[in-house]
Amino acid sequence: MKKESKAPNKLKWLLAFMILLLMGGCTNYSGQETKVALIKTVDPRPTVFGENESKDLKTLKKVHDEVLAVHPVYDVAIVKGKKDIVVAYKVKHMHRFQMKQIEKDINKRLEKKFPKEDFVISSDYKIFLEVIELIDDEKNPKHSDKEADKKLHEIIELKKELT
Repeated sequence: MKKESKAPNKLKWLLAFMILLLMGGCTNYSGQETKVALIKTVDPRPTVFGENESKDLKTLKKVHDEVLAVHPVYDVAIVKGKKDIVVAYKVKHMHRFQMKQIEKDINKRLEKKFPKEDFVISSDYKIFLEVIELIDDEKNPKHSDKEADKKLHEIIELKKELT
């Protein structure tokens, strides 16, 4: 009867543990909502950077309701800068095969209801997390509108790179 060596088994467990540790260390999202955004619905409030916040906030709430009215969408994060409105949303897992059609429907609805607004629409989780992080940063009093606008332009550039 042969005895199996326990060293290769321990090495496999150690390797698996190291991989999990490295994967967990690669995320650098700071906000409380950002940490759980991929796991559950966070439903952040729409955020406006710049002047004329009260009017824009009413518009963003209508945009929020309009996007949530699309069937498989269950979570929406919206940020408005000086010109653009970034709409990031999550879709129920079983409907991920229909992403292009869902995005087209959302785009058509928003363009019809809000023709004067410029929308950047994305279902990408990375962009969703970046928008949530931007909303979390807005709560920090040290965070300026100029920094937020710069971050918003980075998110828009990221969206353009992904398409």
